[in-house]
Amino acid sequence: MRIELERRPSHSALFSVLSPFIALALTVIAGAIIFSAMGKNPVHALYSFFIEPLTEVWSLHELAIKAAPLILIAVGLSVCFRSNNWNIGAEGQFIIGGVFGSVLPIMFHEWNSVLVLPIMMIMGMIGGALYASIPAFLKTRFNTNEILSSLMLVYVAQLFLDWIVRGPWRNPEGFNFPESREFHVNAILPEILPTSGRADWGIMFAVVATILTWFMMRYMLKGFEVSVLGQSARAGRFAGFSTTKMVFFAFIFSGALAGLAGISEVSGSIEQLQPVISPGYGFTAIIVAFLGRLNPLGIFAAGLILALTYLGGEAAQISIGLPDKIARVFQGLLLFFVLACDTLIHYRIKIHTAERANVAGEGA
Repeated sequence: MRIELERRPSHSALFSVLSPFIALALTVIAGAIIFSAMGKNPVHALYSFFIEPLTEVWSLHELAIKAAPLILIAVGLSVCFRSNNWNIGAEGQFIIGGVFGSVLPIMFHEWNSVLVLPIMMIMGMIGGALYASIPAFLKTRFNTNEILSSLMLVYVAQLFLDWIVRGPWRNPEGFNFPESREFHVNAILPEILPTSGRADWGIMFAVVATILTWFMMRYMLKGFEVSVLGQSARAGRFAGFSTTKMVFFAFIFSGALAGLAGISEVSGSIEQLQPVISPGYGFTAIIVAFLGRLNPLGIFAAGLILALTYLGGEAAQISIGLPDKIARVFQGLLLFFVLACDTLIHYRIKIHTAERANVAGEGA
């Protein structure tokens, strides 16, 4: 017996729209089965995971804080993926953006000006864009697989951050702890509403990036170029579009948004550099991008859902004693079901039995 996937002549537009919701429902069902196998009440566990984090105002602020980097990174990745360029290294670009943006408050901490924060944001974007241009250059110059090169650069960025925080940028007044000096007030991303919670302007960056990217993809020539080259490089070349320029544009665009997310996280939530500044936002953003159907508006909603898994994991640890890796389990399940649903929308499963194979051979 042989099982094959056969492309459908046409796919259902309805199921294409419903696919993320079906995947989310299947994830919840799978989660309930897992909780039952762990000896936990599935209803109570799912309530702790998905509902409890939304019952307090402070937790809604935390949701916005965790959703902002996911949305920023995923919006950039959507442009990459739709142009058929596979940037899997947004985690590294996030880290380098945080490092580049921290140059001013760490190395020039005496300069206390209102210009510090805007320059930090710009430097963070530049850092992420430059780091993302490395796999773009390797792909266009040496035909290197961008999936591998961008992924390997993540570990380079993580080790570089660890080295620089423990070495040259270690806080001289920090009692030998591996962390940089704390940022001064003009280097800290302010809260949107200082009197009601701690959600900072990072979520507003995410909103603006979402709207501008949606507008670009929907109404601008560059968005049309991304779509055409992503669907058929040959057709794009006939239209006069450059594949090489698109590779650089896609990687630099996504890297800049990842870098902005990195420095926003460092200057907003952490307020200093530490050996670890990301719980895996760059990898989770890949799930966000696909759950949002590579559409910036859908990504915004998906970012809130995936941010909820981080908060839900923390709440479930406290209320029912679940392990801290449970959030990653939900994220992995969600990605699996999203990809599975998309595959079954475009392909049908065809089973070839031994008798059919023999008949086909005799007929030939």
